[in-house]
Amino acid sequence: MGTDIHLSIYLDTRRVKKNGKYPVKLRVFVPFPREQKFYNLSLEYTEEEFKNIWETKKPKKEYKEDNIKLNAILTKANQIAASLEHFTTKEFENIFFSNRSVNKNDVAYYYNIYINKLKENKQIGTASNYELSLKSLIAFYGKDMIPFYAITPDWLEKYERYMIDEKKLSQTTVGIYLRPLRAIFNNAIEDKAVKIELYPFGKRKYIIPAPKSVKKALNKKSLSTLYNCPPKSSEQEIAKDFWFFSYVCYGMNVKDILQLKVSNVKDGVLTFKRAKTSRTNKNHLPLSIPLHSFALNVIKKYGNINGKPDEYIFKIINKNQSAEEQHEKIKNFTRLINQHILSLAQSCGIEEKISTYWARHTFATNAILQGESMEFVSEALQHSNLSTTKGYFAGFENEKKKEISEKLMDL
Repeated sequence: MGTDIHLSIYLDTRRVKKNGKYPVKLRVFVPFPREQKFYNLSLEYTEEEFKNIWETKKPKKEYKEDNIKLNAILTKANQIAASLEHFTTKEFENIFFSNRSVNKNDVAYYYNIYINKLKENKQIGTASNYELSLKSLIAFYGKDMIPFYAITPDWLEKYERYMIDEKKLSQTTVGIYLRPLRAIFNNAIEDKAVKIELYPFGKRKYIIPAPKSVKKALNKKSLSTLYNCPPKSSEQEIAKDFWFFSYVCYGMNVKDILQLKVSNVKDGVLTFKRAKTSRTNKNHLPLSIPLHSFALNVIKKYGNINGKPDEYIFKIINKNQSAEEQHEKIKNFTRLINQHILSLAQSCGIEEKISTYWARHTFATNAILQGESMEFVSEALQHSNLSTTKGYFAGFENEKKKEISEKLMDL
């Protein structure tokens, strides 16, 4: 490692947490080409604690254990940096966060690299999915280290039977756990750590289960019933308001709703870009939605449209929270909506197990039934292709089919 590369322990005081502490990070600075990166160490201290632990030459007894811990982290970082013939931050972080010796034939090695990348990009939910996938694969294999060559089509078939027969899980869950593994294989092949001949997925190999999705759209009658059903509690009222807010805002998901900022609304028009789309397709144009009076009333009732441009409209999350904290708040709020919109629906005789997903699918289906093109709905949902949008459409009811049939002979 060149002597011009600097590693240090750093207290990030830009945003204080609710407990009054700040995150501790490893700072890596490379002067040429100039690059600086900060890696979260999952530690946090107050400024006074950090001073007593790290910035003093002789820490007191109560701070020695933390001092040793930070020194061990810095020593490990320096050793890794010194072992690299050509230092790059990417190669450094691959080794630093793997928590094991470098073994590019190890599935978990590539999982940990990608999980760390997702967390850095604040994709906490996706990172959690990859962690659950890895945990499940390790449990089935019986060892922490899984060589790529061990994962064959036959092994995957056995894993699927284990998940369904022993763990009593669905094929949908199997698919959720194996799609991350397929992505990890692709990463390792791209990195030339795994030969393409070992790839176990695809035609004449192992096909990841993809059960036909259940259509999740309310018909017009059920939608009207839900809208006119009086809430029995304040929680049901909140759930109903935000469910219909999603519906009239082109099926916007809860995360995007809660991340809306004051600057996203101007002259009665909501302009935003899905968080998911902004990562997968940076060239995708923002979506503009003329706000229905119902949506405007929800904003007036629960939000703040007159705040600073960078403030969130709804106060469920705030900009001082970490990505992990925001993820937890969004997940809890989504759970609240799902729990209470379901109980409200059941109280008025709707049998479907509705959730926030249903608002999105219901928008798509009703828009098409009202004559909107599949292309318009695809754009409104910010899908990258029409096949995804078609999966949202619940199809035509018999009454609509009969109406079409009657018109066939209007010659």
